[in-house]
Amino acid sequence: MSVIDEAADLLRNGRLVAFPTETVYGLGANALDPAAVQRIFEAKGRPLTSPLIVHVASIEMARQLALEWPDKAEALARKFWPGPLTIIVPKQAFIPDIVTAGLPSVGLRMPAHPVALELLRATGLPLAAPSANRFTQLSPTTAQHVREGLGSAVDLILDGGPCTVGIESTVLSLAGDTPRILRSGIISQPEIEALVGPVDTGAGAESPGQHPKHYSPRTPIILGDPPAQGRGVCPEMPRDVASYAEHLYRILHELDREHYDWIAIALPPDTPEWAGIRDRLQRAAHTS
Repeated sequence: MSVIDEAADLLRNGRLVAFPTETVYGLGANALDPAAVQRIFEAKGRPLTSPLIVHVASIEMARQLALEWPDKAEALARKFWPGPLTIIVPKQAFIPDIVTAGLPSVGLRMPAHPVALELLRATGLPLAAPSANRFTQLSPTTAQHVREGLGSAVDLILDGGPCTVGIESTVLSLAGDTPRILRSGIISQPEIEALVGPVDTGAGAESPGQHPKHYSPRTPIILGDPPAQGRGVCPEMPRDVASYAEHLYRILHELDREHYDWIAIALPPDTPEWAGIRDRLQRAAHTS
């Protein structure tokens, strides 16, 4: 039996499998099995009020899970899938309420990673899969990060190497009258607007990643000038958006192991293409 077959067997039997995507590693369970999904929340220490993204193997699978699949969803999926865009649409009644925090909509994404797609096709199931880490802590971009963060809470970890995008997906809601970006990511507002027209922005309960403190290392993050006291570090960060996103969590994981008193990072420009990275840094630096 291959490791993919083993993982698929575990998922069909209600167990948890961590797997790589291009964004971060996900903690996967059968999205149609409420008891299996409950194990995700227990392993992560995640509140049941935080909905999960459901990963699919194809646009056709997404259509089957959606109560409504508008033309804009089809256009976005054809342009950006597989890739780091989550599309929120009204859900079919058979999707358990625990997946969506009791909301009538569901976030769907087709990941752009060969291991994730192979796993999805082998199971034939939609997989609920938030980031494979404890709630509010640094997201994992390697299999080792998952081992360090969750340990024995996971039944199997598929190692697909480092994640290439490095931050979580852009989350776009099509469940209302106007498309709305609820979580910024590497796919920017202008890219989406070029395809579907005007898009609003703002937080929303339909999206994960809305907790004020999130994506946080144990070491305090200082945004801007470093403090005069304590032992800290000011890491040299990449200058372009894609490289910055790819390396952000890896750098923070590495620095977190050094037990500094603080990590000081300057916020990148306040422009649409940097919005996802600014969001992650601001939540990582939040103190409550």
